Amino acid sequence: MNRTLVIVVTFNGRKWMDGCLGSLRRSARKADVLVVDNASTDGTAEYVREHFPECRLLACQDNLGFGQANNLGLESAVREGYEFVYLLNQDARVTEETIGRLEDACRPGYGILSPIQKGASGRLDANFQDKCGALIQKGGELVKVPFVMAAHWFIPTSVVRKVGGFSPAFRMYGEDDNYIDRLHRLGLDCHVLKTAEGIHDREGRKDTKERKMRLKCTGALRRLMDPRRCWAFALAKMPAELLATGIKNLSLIPLSYISSLWSRRRELRALREESLKEGAFLKLQESRSSSGKS
Repeated sequence: MNRTLVIVVTFNGRKWMDGCLGSLRRSARKADVLVVDNASTDGTAEYVREHFPECRLLACQDNLGFGQANNLGLESAVREGYEFVYLLNQDARVTEETIGRLEDACRPGYGILSPIQKGASGRLDANFQDKCGALIQKGGELVKVPFVMAAHWFIPTSVVRKVGGFSPAFRMYGEDDNYIDRLHRLGLDCHVLKTAEGIHDREGRKDTKERKMRLKCTGALRRLMDPRRCWAFALAKMPAELLATGIKNLSLIPLSYISSLWSRRRELRALREESLKEGAFLKLQESRSSSGKS
């Protein structure tokens, strides 16, 4: 068994498999690979099974979503005793040196490590540039950042045991923000390793106005679920924030979020409390009993 388990969640991602899984096959530092397929209808699971037999495949009967599918992989990594997990998007790929350099750079106390994230053209990924570009201009090969996209997340399993998995409160978008909020609550940080590179192949894809608006609205849910914030204050402020977002952007989408979040408030409060627990949202009892940990 290698030190790292790479987890690739797929959904109708056949066109990216040669790039993503092929890059892992060519990696100088070998890692084990688990593909969790979210009930793809384009033959992704069959393609992986035929063309990448070295990868383990978990073919789900239903689309669990990004967060919950990754949780299945995180549970496997902890139970099976891996030292690290690498969450890799289906439309992302590594260089030959990425995994080895991340493994060598990781030290006790680190939370999430990411390589420099570039687009297929070789330029910095647009979101990575927006979130991390100014910070990585600083000296040193390892730079602390407040947030980094989950297309390339390298995490010690010791951190996974503490933080847990992705919260089911997030059905689409925001699960990575919430994970980092919970990471920071425990005094752990995100870092970018400037000597490692990874590709996120999404250049040329255009965001729809609806998706951009839903991303804005997800901010209200993120604030509700952040365990460092006052629940009552965030809940009371949420309707006004979303209403203002709708007026500013001439959109009715925020109004549906007000209704949805308010109707889910008890469920969300319970999930926020659950997120405070060690190993939240993961079934790790088996690994703890076998390892003697409480």
